[in-house]
Amino acid sequence: MRILLVSSLYPGTRDPDFGTFVKRLADELESQGHELRRAVVDYRGGSSIKHVRLAAQAVVAARRARPDVVYAHYLVPAGAAAALASAAARVPLVLTAHGRDVRNIGAVRGVEALTRFAVGRATTVIAVSDYLRRDLVARLPEAAGKVEVVSAGVDLELFRPRDAAEARRGGAWAGEGPFFLCVGRLDERKNVRRLADAFERYGRGSLVFVGDGPHRDALAGRPGIRLVGRMAHERVADWVTACDVLCQPSLLEPFGLALLEAMASERSVVATRVGGPPEFVPPGAGVLVDPGSVRAIARGLESAAGLPTPNPAARAAACEHDVRKQARRVAEILERAAAQ
Repeated sequence: MRILLVSSLYPGTRDPDFGTFVKRLADELESQGHELRRAVVDYRGGSSIKHVRLAAQAVVAARRARPDVVYAHYLVPAGAAAALASAAARVPLVLTAHGRDVRNIGAVRGVEALTRFAVGRATTVIAVSDYLRRDLVARLPEAAGKVEVVSAGVDLELFRPRDAAEARRGGAWAGEGPFFLCVGRLDERKNVRRLADAFERYGRGSLVFVGDGPHRDALAGRPGIRLVGRMAHERVADWVTACDVLCQPSLLEPFGLALLEAMASERSVVATRVGGPPEFVPPGAGVLVDPGSVRAIARGLESAAGLPTPNPAARAAACEHDVRKQARRVAEILERAAAQ
């Protein structure tokens, strides 16, 4: 099957951590024998002109490559660009919604109209969690008959059980444990300041933040807390191996791939109960918390620290979301669309 992949997030030389989950799925589709052509944005920032260029790139690629199907990640802008490409080449369109693209409907000017255009053109819309499916249908009722749930896949080879002590060598984690880790953007939605407050309330161990964002200065200099910035996905796997517990008590988490990656590494997690995590974090793998309560997050840290490290139950739960399995499910949807 010939697939034109369109995405507004894709890792590049300047931003190797940008949209790694899209690349991982694309690479797996290729390894399963499908032919992929890519039209992507592979850097952060810049003006909205880059989205116009993405649309032009996608249309040209669709006309030249004549794919069997156009497949886009994120409803807007990539989905709208992909809809133009699918119309130009007269081939089917499949979209994947990830979270922010759904929340932007009705919140960002012009997004609702573009989303209706993209979804209207699509044969199928994939949501990465049932929570996100329900949210999309609530905001866009006409999508109801088109939405299927396929979670983001986790790379079970990159994120695998490894020795934590070896990963901690070199002084990255100082003092006594437990060792907590948070991976993601340092912003309000990821709830990083409440997590830092909860860690201080808990009063033991170390907390490392991997990522960057507007709340960086509010976290810097706190006792027991270290900021290491953004890094390539392969290096993130080393930090996950070194921790005891990965924390993601987001105010809202449509899915929560970092949680799955930690679970695949046999690490327990502290996850928000708002959004997708309750769908894949069983009691033996981690703790679900109320993200609005510092006290609840602190209790979650304490409970998760009491779970075993390594944690085989976490790995077992993560294996249900193997990227190879999820790629096969996506391929089935793409093939069904192409057949129509």
